[in-house]
Amino acid sequence: ADHSPRVTARYSIAELREVRRQLGEDDPALRHHMTALRKRSLHQVAESVGYGPELAEAAFAVFLEARHRITLYADVVPALERLRAAGYALASLTNGNADVHRLGLGHLFDFALSAEGVGAAKPDPRLFEAACEAAGVTAESVVHVGDEPETDIAGAHAAGVRVVWMNRLELPGPVAPAPHAEVRDMAGLLALLGLAAE
Repeated sequence: ADHSPRVTARYSIAELREVRRQLGEDDPALRHHMTALRKRSLHQVAESVGYGPELAEAAFAVFLEARHRITLYADVVPALERLRAAGYALASLTNGNADVHRLGLGHLFDFALSAEGVGAAKPDPRLFEAACEAAGVTAESVVHVGDEPETDIAGAHAAGVRVVWMNRLELPGPVAPAPHAEVRDMAGLLALLGLAAE
């Protein structure tokens, strides 16, 4: 609104999301490349109201910076530390632009994979299969913890991975396919894995 007022005068947030969704629908190659998809949607929006292409790059940089300003739930870091101490290999899988290293959490993970890097987005099983390959384990020995039924639960099932639904918002169930387990917080996850929180 401050720097590109013609955009906010023309588009609501819902309409901006619809532009991005439609671009992904029109070009399936963009569905697993959120950086390119976001930049292309920003470029299209900027151009539609008379701004130049440089607006998209600048706007994406602002978005990416804001994307990494998060407040973690208080139980996240202690639980990840507990899982590492118990010998679990931890990996981060994302369809988007989140980077655990940029978030200051990289030291808690053995590796991180993105849909952009793998060439497939959840629920496509290839992202889960790539995680199994990177960890050097079979799908049966993996537990995926995710919060999105459409991508995390369905994708893990498709790859033969056990899945725990992190349902912090207490969304109504059941979801299909059903998760192997459901927890409300990291204490619940630790208990499910037989690890008492310290």
